[in-house]
Amino acid sequence: MLKNVGYHLRGTLAFLLYFLNTVFWATPIILLSLFKLIPIMHWRRFISHLLDNCATAWITLNNVTQRLTSNTRWQVSGVESLSPKDWYLVIANHQSWVDILVLQRVFNRKIPFLKFFLKQELIWVPVLGLAWWALDFPFMRRYSKAFLAKNPHLLGKDMETTRQACEKFKYKPVSIMNFIEGTRFTYKKHEKQGSPFTHLLKPRAGGMAFVLSAMGNQLHKLVDVTIDYPGGVPSFWDFVCGKVSDIRVHVAVTPIKDIMQAGCFHEGELLDPEQREKFQQWLNQRWAQKDNQLSSMNSTQAPL
Repeated sequence: MLKNVGYHLRGTLAFLLYFLNTVFWATPIILLSLFKLIPIMHWRRFISHLLDNCATAWITLNNVTQRLTSNTRWQVSGVESLSPKDWYLVIANHQSWVDILVLQRVFNRKIPFLKFFLKQELIWVPVLGLAWWALDFPFMRRYSKAFLAKNPHLLGKDMETTRQACEKFKYKPVSIMNFIEGTRFTYKKHEKQGSPFTHLLKPRAGGMAFVLSAMGNQLHKLVDVTIDYPGGVPSFWDFVCGKVSDIRVHVAVTPIKDIMQAGCFHEGELLDPEQREKFQQWLNQRWAQKDNQLSSMNSTQAPL
């Protein structure tokens, strides 16, 4: 009973520190985003660097909170060759919202600040939309097959718009994050999919293919992350309460050019059906390796 009270007090303290840290750094991010509205390229690049430094400092202090309020043992391998001055596509298995905190802690100051592709409509979300834009989160516009059938002149327009949005990354290193499974792992989803993997859901090629099509010329390395929670997949509250005793992270780095040269993907081109199938097969093989990696780690993330 007393132990549970202790956990909840610790969780409340950690949550309060996360909240105060977020408010503290959100303020300069929002203010600087207003200055970024000035349409001068060099000025915008300067402000973008300041904004990324604010976001990095926010993560750094969140990591300090984690160290102060938990005794989690971290086993991390494969990050030795990473650099904040390079361009990355980061993929990972997805089990919990804690995964994002794990990725931020493992990669903070080792690679550029992690960014996600967002739907174009999200730019209009109050406050957050402006912050995402200011932090150079790439916004993409995707047209449905039905819409393109009625408007064939817009075929390829979504990709061209996304490429233009990513032009800024030619001058500033970036890390683009993509959860390949598209959703968090649960036993119910695993069974419904009929997933051939023991510890994972089926990977989806579409999102990764879209990123490579839009940014294949700019991204240098693929960072494939395998996350495992030996004590069971935690909730966010479990994590902030300090109930997560162990977290294991394995990182595998592959040059993007190796994927291109293997013929799995043609640089800068949308996938035709045959090519999409080939790329999906390559991704399935990659996911099978990840599944074996989790098995070797005696992962608890498996259907009962």
